[in-house]
Amino acid sequence: MPTTRPAPRGLLRTDFAYALPAELIAAEPAPERAGSRLLALDGASGRVEDLKFPDLVTLLAPGDLLVRNDTRVLPARLHGHKATGGAVEILIERLTGTRRFRAQARSSKGLRAGQVIALAAGASATVLAVEGELAEFELDRPAAEFLEAEGEVPLPPYIDRAPTAADRERYQTVYARRSGAVAAPTAGLHFDAALFERLRARGVGIAEVTLHVGAGTFQPVRTLELEQHRMHAEWVEVPAATVAAIAATRRAGGRVVAIGTTVVRSLETAAAGGALAPYAGETALFITPGYPFRVVDALVTNFHVPESTLLMLVCAFAGREQVLGAYAHAVAARYRFFSYGDAMFVTPAAGVRVAS
Repeated sequence: MPTTRPAPRGLLRTDFAYALPAELIAAEPAPERAGSRLLALDGASGRVEDLKFPDLVTLLAPGDLLVRNDTRVLPARLHGHKATGGAVEILIERLTGTRRFRAQARSSKGLRAGQVIALAAGASATVLAVEGELAEFELDRPAAEFLEAEGEVPLPPYIDRAPTAADRERYQTVYARRSGAVAAPTAGLHFDAALFERLRARGVGIAEVTLHVGAGTFQPVRTLELEQHRMHAEWVEVPAATVAAIAATRRAGGRVVAIGTTVVRSLETAAAGGALAPYAGETALFITPGYPFRVVDALVTNFHVPESTLLMLVCAFAGREQVLGAYAHAVAARYRFFSYGDAMFVTPAAGVRVAS
């Protein structure tokens, strides 16, 4: 069963709104992965500092542990048509078998079980079932190989352009290895091999988890009261080696630093029983202000969409007023926002309990 947690009563979606000029949404990545800006936020005081992303090395100490999400993004968007000629756009949520997948589908009229959708290269996908916004499909050939050959990079909806060949490499972390995501863990896009070498030379450790980001990450929170919102479920694995690395870091007095909100959700899911333990399964953990963090001591993250669950998580960690104040600073200082934008380094607010 997915791990979940209701939001506290009284929190509203609109508590996490902020004004963002459209021109600050990054449509293209920086020329170099580590070429982004970095806004450091001290959650305890609200103080911010304008840095460059490679300055992250100076913010980490020998003995700290960086935890990264090694998921790999599938080219998960397909275009096809019905027997009637009507166009169908399919955004795969997750693979459910060698030839099966669950997906969001857009067409002029809704799909129904039994329909056959013609795809590129003579392939076809049969609709097995329709449940709300999602449909289950069976492809006439192995899905992973077909996606790699014919799929389109599923750029987020706020990037208002068609994907290019360059996106196949840039909308992917340099350490991506386990295929299954339909969206990138974007905080990791800022790291390159040279930066990891500098971090290792400083004595910073590296550990990994896997969370296959689903298309639901782009779905807006539609309920006003957060306690009524239900997160989409995603598959996560926290291996024993990472649990051991975190325990060793704790014993030595180091910090656990998550690269992205997906890592936070992975680790906190694995610690839901009170102590961090290896975990493999689904998570629907919804982290909002008041959440008792058990594992993560600091966070590298991008700037997130207003009123999104990702922004709510960061506010839970560093304080809503502090985070929204930092976002106002970032807007005034013309930082670049969202997946291809700039980054933040965030430490917890004074009232956040981070258990050791």
